[in-house]
Amino acid sequence: MTVDRTSQPAGARERMSRQNVMGRHWAIAAGHPLAAQVGVRLLEAGGNAVDAGVAAGLALGVVHNDMVSLAGVAPIMIALAQSGEVTTIDGLGTWPSRASREFFREHCNGDLPPGILRTVVPAAPDAWLTALERWGTKSFPEVATPAFELARDGFPVSPFTATHIQENVADFGQWPENAALYLPEGRPLEAGQILKQPDLAWSLDVMIQAAHRAGGGRKVGIAAARDVFYRGEIARRILSYHEEHGGLLAAEDLANYRVRIEPPVSVQFGDSRVYTCGFWSQGPVLAQTLNLLAGEDLRSLGHNSAAYIHRLTEALKLSFADRELHYGDPAMVKIPPHLLDPAYARERRASIQEGKAWAGFVSRGDLAPREPAAHDTSYVCVVDREGNCFSATPSDPGSDGPIIPGCGFVASPRGHQSWLDPAHPSALAPGKRPRLTPNPAIAMKNGRGFMPFGTPGGDAQCQAMLQVFLNVLVFGLPPQDAVEAPRFATFAFPDSFWPHQSYPGRLNLESRIPSAVGEELVTWRHKVVWWDDWAWRAGCVCAITLEGEIRRAAADPRRGAHALAW
Repeated sequence: MTVDRTSQPAGARERMSRQNVMGRHWAIAAGHPLAAQVGVRLLEAGGNAVDAGVAAGLALGVVHNDMVSLAGVAPIMIALAQSGEVTTIDGLGTWPSRASREFFREHCNGDLPPGILRTVVPAAPDAWLTALERWGTKSFPEVATPAFELARDGFPVSPFTATHIQENVADFGQWPENAALYLPEGRPLEAGQILKQPDLAWSLDVMIQAAHRAGGGRKVGIAAARDVFYRGEIARRILSYHEEHGGLLAAEDLANYRVRIEPPVSVQFGDSRVYTCGFWSQGPVLAQTLNLLAGEDLRSLGHNSAAYIHRLTEALKLSFADRELHYGDPAMVKIPPHLLDPAYARERRASIQEGKAWAGFVSRGDLAPREPAAHDTSYVCVVDREGNCFSATPSDPGSDGPIIPGCGFVASPRGHQSWLDPAHPSALAPGKRPRLTPNPAIAMKNGRGFMPFGTPGGDAQCQAMLQVFLNVLVFGLPPQDAVEAPRFATFAFPDSFWPHQSYPGRLNLESRIPSAVGEELVTWRHKVVWWDDWAWRAGCVCAITLEGEIRRAAADPRRGAHALAW
């Protein structure tokens, strides 16, 4: 066994247990305390879960800009209390019309190089605006003003963000605008330092003022805010930068873009139905794994015992194998209809062997070992007075692409989740969506929202979500206890991020799991790597449970998430 002591930011290794947060009227949990507070402002002003979730999501692009871009990705899931309807907004941009595999083979030696060439159409603005327009009650200025104020007036940098930047100086300093923001005067930002972002404030203010000028009601203002981003002054600044630096994004790519509103995929597990995003994301990994575990007496295995960790790990490997072989943009890829069939799961379950690990799915070559990627993300969930549920996983870190001068944000570099192999279901193509790791979820009971949940964490996302969900459903833990329980993650499959490295047999365990459990798993042929006690790479799950009139909110201490309820 080996120990990975680089996976946890310094100063975050002590025990960080928190009390369960409960209320009768509403609850919110978010990846940053200030974003949660922004959501509360909207709830206290009479807004619903969508108003609060959109406001908190916009704020995450300001206060958690090391992990989230205002112009990044933002997949959203909404469950309506009155109708029981669950829907998704993909919040995922497409490759520019001028992008092609041939271009990268001819001009980049078959590489997807870091920087501007990985840019897909920024989707987050349209995702937030679409959610607000269809299911919100507040105007765009009402939900965006708190984020604007935070960008204009500044806020104290969190300890997690400061440590993350300090430990990744080279990544945050790749481009001049990024270095100026994250490494002022050549030094990384420090915890408590006030960070002002005038360019980002300008972008938000341009959208807010466009909505104010539009007149004609709430939806007209939302349309005006959208127009100024995708066709107006913000678009012109993005396109000017691309033209100057050899980017592929064109005016028609921005002007013609709209997010897709789609039904989620879902599976039954016990008395809950779990809804995830579609096959344009990795969300169905969670659904497929629950199918593989359905009917199993997981409780009898013992929580986080060797047998339990082995069973979940082997089921996850099967789901990740299907992810590699089949998942891609359903608008361009035919998804096998049997993947979510319980009969298929029963057939696949038979391949899981007790006390013997599958070597892992290896595809398209192995690279030299390194730390699995976590080009990261944040999360927010809300349950309002009526029981409406909002679940969103915004992303695109400030280290993954150049900040657009004058705009203050990274234009979505999500292209690094594509492949150049034409045989791969997520092979790059013009107008195609990359296969996205961020994937919010909502569990329902009796047609009513029971548990919105999600997390950052790259390829660990579905794994962390699975464990927290089972901690609640199978082991009966309150949500905060479920979130804080020790975690594990397999990486025995090709990484979602370019260059898609494989890690056959790798299984990471948080060190709060007994060493005897790890030793037993090694005898079963797992390649165990120990994380620290509270590993940030194990995800940062937020969740809210709704039972009767009680809302219980949980926020993961691994990255300083925050929960509030009333």
